[in-house]
Amino acid sequence: METIGILQLVGLAMIAILVIIFFYYVPFMLWINAVVSGVHVSLIQLFLMRIRKVPPTRIVNCLIEAHKAGLTDVKRDGLEAHFLAGGHIERVVHALVSASKANMALTFQMATAIDLAGRDVFEAVQMSVNPRVIDTPPVTAVAKDGIQLIAKARVTVRANIKQLVGGAGEDTILARVGEGIVSSIGSSDSHKMVLENPDSISKLVLSKGLDAGTAFEILSIDIADIDVGKNIGAQLQMDQAQADKNIAQAKAEERRAMAIATEQEMKAKAQEAKAKVIEAEALVPQAMAEAFRNGNLGIMDYYRMQNIQADTAMRETIGKPANNGRSNTAAKG
Repeated sequence: METIGILQLVGLAMIAILVIIFFYYVPFMLWINAVVSGVHVSLIQLFLMRIRKVPPTRIVNCLIEAHKAGLTDVKRDGLEAHFLAGGHIERVVHALVSASKANMALTFQMATAIDLAGRDVFEAVQMSVNPRVIDTPPVTAVAKDGIQLIAKARVTVRANIKQLVGGAGEDTILARVGEGIVSSIGSSDSHKMVLENPDSISKLVLSKGLDAGTAFEILSIDIADIDVGKNIGAQLQMDQAQADKNIAQAKAEERRAMAIATEQEMKAKAQEAKAKVIEAEALVPQAMAEAFRNGNLGIMDYYRMQNIQADTAMRETIGKPANNGRSNTAAKG
């Protein structure tokens, strides 16, 4: 009896396990839910979803949502293919329902393409209905009069569904708007004109079509704040003047160094000339001796020359005190 009871328990356990496995691979309650909601899907298809490792609950819930919203282009095969490709089927269906309620032309193929491109298609649809405001970082620009201006803008954009695949993002919009602000301020003759009429910046930037090739459509550009910065023109002039001063000082220092070098060179040449004179004077006695030996100079000529030299020396001796005395007398007077 005990053996029969154990076998019955084992049999019941096996039956329970088989039932659990059956209802796991064949979600009967999910099939009833789909049929009651008006979605036509067979038990075999739900079983094959389990085999293909596709969650039947997510597929059926998306089909029910699409059916209740009146979407006819959402099919089971399309949802399975999009899930296996790594897409977000719930997000796609939510976007299609929102677009349908907002009377937007969004097909299932376009929504899946946007989702696979890495963009949030549901957020894009919401942004198309409710435009988004993007605050630009402070943009620094300089007017023609050299005054620096710091501007902040608010860009109102709306998602362009047709350009979401392959279109540029928010960073491109901000970069183009900043470039337009810099160009508009830089082309102004005076910073006062920009302060008096800031909407001229918005008009000029909007006229350039900055949203071309992006995933957004620019609705408006509003200048939120403009602050006056530094006087860049004056600073540049001061820097230029300082640079010119440094260049002039460097050239003057170069000329002074050249003058010093020339002076030293002339002193060296003077010393060289003096050395040559002394060398020539040393050769005079030798020349006189040679003249005596050759008979070109007599003894009377020699004494006459000695007298002339003595007379010259005496005159120089007499002349020097007299000159000094006059100088001293003039200094005292």
